Amino acid sequence: MSIFCIGRNYVAHAHELGNEVPTSAIIFMKPDAALLAAGENFSIPSFTNDLHFEGELVLRVCKKGKNLSEAHPNGIPVIDYCDAITVGIDFTARDVQNELKEKGLPWEKAKAFDNAAILGEWHPLTSEILSAPIHYTLSKNGSTVQTGDSSLMIFPLDKILADITEYFTIHPGDLIYTGTPAGVGPTAKGDVFKGFFEGQSVFSLKVNP
Repeated sequence: MSIFCIGRNYVAHAHELGNEVPTSAIIFMKPDAALLAAGENFSIPSFTNDLHFEGELVLRVCKKGKNLSEAHPNGIPVIDYCDAITVGIDFTARDVQNELKEKGLPWEKAKAFDNAAILGEWHPLTSEILSAPIHYTLSKNGSTVQTGDSSLMIFPLDKILADITEYFTIHPGDLIYTGTPAGVGPTAKGDVFKGFFEGQSVFSLKVNP
């Protein structure tokens, strides 16, 4: 299983971190060890003093694909290569990431560490869901901290799949984290996060004290 991630896919999020708005998709990857097992609590790693939460829509791949366009040559939409969608968290060691960025180094230490990827319960990816903007929220300790709207993505879902498969072959079971909206912030011991897809709860995560 591969975990593909898209960075800076919302203008407001790029601005809140003082980053340039990308003109092409920023793609990075996590190993499968980054996926937290369902039902497990999360522990803040010892190597960071500034761990940030980033709530995101996540797609599940159901069909092998390579060199896809935004509309498949035979008329099948690229999104047909995914069969489910949910909300997850891409945890980021922001202090580690900033240090790596200053040195021009890759981000893996900051984003691909063990248990850095949280995944909610899946919803079938239907034409009805795709016919309108997709909304999701992330709450921390009972207060909403992030509100996502897929219509505000710089690179929409079809474009993300096309860009990824220009470089990588996707396989059934692969995951695609599609980028986070504005509102990211610090994570502390004892925090409780909840993810909501179109108003329905898809996960509850407690950070170990």
